[in-house]
Amino acid sequence: MGSTGSEPGAVHLAPTVERSVKVLVVGAYGVGKTTLIGAVSEIPVLSTEETVTTASVGVDPRRGEKSTTTVAMDFGRVTVGGSTALYLFGTPGQKRFWDLWVGLADGAVGALVVVDTRRLEDGFEVLDQLEEHTHLPVAVVVNEFPGAPRHELEAVRTALDLPPGTPVVSGDLRGRRQAVEALKALVAHAVRRAGGSVAA
Repeated sequence: MGSTGSEPGAVHLAPTVERSVKVLVVGAYGVGKTTLIGAVSEIPVLSTEETVTTASVGVDPRRGEKSTTTVAMDFGRVTVGGSTALYLFGTPGQKRFWDLWVGLADGAVGALVVVDTRRLEDGFEVLDQLEEHTHLPVAVVVNEFPGAPRHELEAVRTALDLPPGTPVVSGDLRGRRQAVEALKALVAHAVRRAGGSVAA
């Protein structure tokens, strides 16, 4: 798909953009979805981050790991290859908000599933939710948190029991280049699944 395209701060679409594509960014609580969108978005990210309160005690099992959480969605945009604008919709990670995924999935070409090797089992439920309610093409990106165990990508594929052909990539999603590469892997997979084209 070539170069990234517009850089952060490019609020208006480049005149070279020929198509717009909606992409979901999904994953369990705290895996780095908001971080990924913030790293790549060339427009200010629309975020629904709220402070985690005592109301989540006993509800969100990893409540102590972060002070804020997405409660509706994150929204950003990145241009890839100079001609394709990806509109990114980041979903909330807590199960109590997963009903929102169905509405957010409407019109999307695929879902980028962010996983954390320190709790890879959380990825099973995310993938099951997508398969049951959306049937979208998916790609998986392993967010390389500092100190997290490193695994061969084929081992991750096997552990998550992914269908053949599902892209699995990895990277530190705080970095723009690696986050963009993950998104490009998803879109390329969705294009293949759609027979060589995506809706404009």
